[in-house]
Amino acid sequence: MRALVFLALAAPAAAEPAIPQFADETATAGFSTPYEGEWEYMVGGGVATFDCSGDGFPEVFLSGGSGRSALYLNRSAQGGALAFEKTDALGIDAVLGAYPLDIDSDGAMDLVVLRQGENRLMRGLGNCRFENANAAWGFDGGDAWSTAFAAIWEKGQSWPTLAIGNYIDRKEEAFPWGSCTDNWLHRPEGNRFGAPIPLTPSYCALSMLFTDWNRSGHPSLRVSNDREYYKGGQEQMWHLEPDQPPRLYTEKDDGWKRLRIWGMGIASADVTLDGFPDYYLTSMADNKLQVLKDAASGKPDYADLAFKSGITAHRPYTGGDENPSTAWHPQFADVNNDGLLDLFVAKGNVAEMPDFAAQDPNNLMLAAGDGTFVEVGDKAGVASMAIARGAQVVDLNLDGRLDIVVQNRWTGAEVWRQTGAAGGWVQLRLQQPGANRDAIGAVVEIRRQDKVERHEITAGGGHLSGSVGWLHFGLGASPTAELRVIWPDGSEGAWLSLPAGSFQILRPEATPEPWVPK
Repeated sequence: MRALVFLALAAPAAAEPAIPQFADETATAGFSTPYEGEWEYMVGGGVATFDCSGDGFPEVFLSGGSGRSALYLNRSAQGGALAFEKTDALGIDAVLGAYPLDIDSDGAMDLVVLRQGENRLMRGLGNCRFENANAAWGFDGGDAWSTAFAAIWEKGQSWPTLAIGNYIDRKEEAFPWGSCTDNWLHRPEGNRFGAPIPLTPSYCALSMLFTDWNRSGHPSLRVSNDREYYKGGQEQMWHLEPDQPPRLYTEKDDGWKRLRIWGMGIASADVTLDGFPDYYLTSMADNKLQVLKDAASGKPDYADLAFKSGITAHRPYTGGDENPSTAWHPQFADVNNDGLLDLFVAKGNVAEMPDFAAQDPNNLMLAAGDGTFVEVGDKAGVASMAIARGAQVVDLNLDGRLDIVVQNRWTGAEVWRQTGAAGGWVQLRLQQPGANRDAIGAVVEIRRQDKVERHEITAGGGHLSGSVGWLHFGLGASPTAELRVIWPDGSEGAWLSLPAGSFQILRPEATPEPWVPK
């Protein structure tokens, strides 16, 4: 029961975490793409960040819904005001969200685009140019309402396995109150994808994540589902074993416990420092922090510590609206660089649901050091009342301070540049030769005094929003980061001491390569 004991035994909290400050640069950063559409776009509105220009600065892709999506090239100077230039490179219609992934491992970032209709694998051609690679890669994009994604490289494969979650079946006579469409598993056959494998039963997925929940070396697929539409459904997890069909975890055979929420997003992090990933699940008025009860049992049996930790975030904390909140994209990150993981949650009413808050500010909850969190969204300057959906917490101008970009329904994206953080930081890029260049499935371990914090490197989760790029770690007052990488094949890198305030490229069995923004 280590995960549960940790919160009680942690060191006493500081008086209050250092509150980061943000400048609202929405009007000047250059974003002009709203997430549009009515009923068929009530979910979605994803944000993707990745470097396609090769300069190390992350570009931003904004989903446009019934309008056209857009790619924004990063023109920011290091540490300066945020500046982006819109291009037509990914001006695609009917887009709900997107996830960057170097599918063919050629060093040019590709983009998985989820749509109303055929999903697209957009192959990166370099210099932020893309082409539709569905036919060339044998990918069946289907004709569904796709709302979730995750990817992993299975053992012995040179191409990734893609999981795509689908929402309501638009062909049902009872639409929009009809059945949920089957989710799909796209496994590779050489350097192409085979026919999609249905993940039956499916319950209107809104988030997916491949995660090694028990450190077995075989990641499983977590699926978070929207209970508004499913019939007899619940949250799910699937076994994914090499050369075997996917198999659902059940209560009878595996100890999986039934959980029913309006599942909208998954965020994963080793919050409790017990060495196993914890999961924050967003919902409507019922957000969860799931912590493994007993790793030795081998069962995926989780306790909910959201209330004890102070991160239920079930009602607005400012603005005067007392109705329940609606939470979408969650993301753990050390926003104030004090060496503790914080939590950002994008909030917004589905549209005009009268029983839920219309004034529903985004959450920024800072870790206090004793296992609890403190809400500071209003004090930090990010408590927007817009109807938020997808988001990314990411260092847009490479100054070591995390910024925030949120896509909103109908009104367009907002972006906040952080102007102050408490402590030091280090940022990493993992690169390995051959397949899976960005080392999806690796683990970064950071030694913090007598604790080791584990970070799974994943592709998926959130709410229709993905990111590949610099991995940011806050260091507090420490002048160095003590860390190592466990690579996707299980090989353990040496413990490294890296200087605070630096960018480092790490490769298997190689000396760290410092990198400097230009």
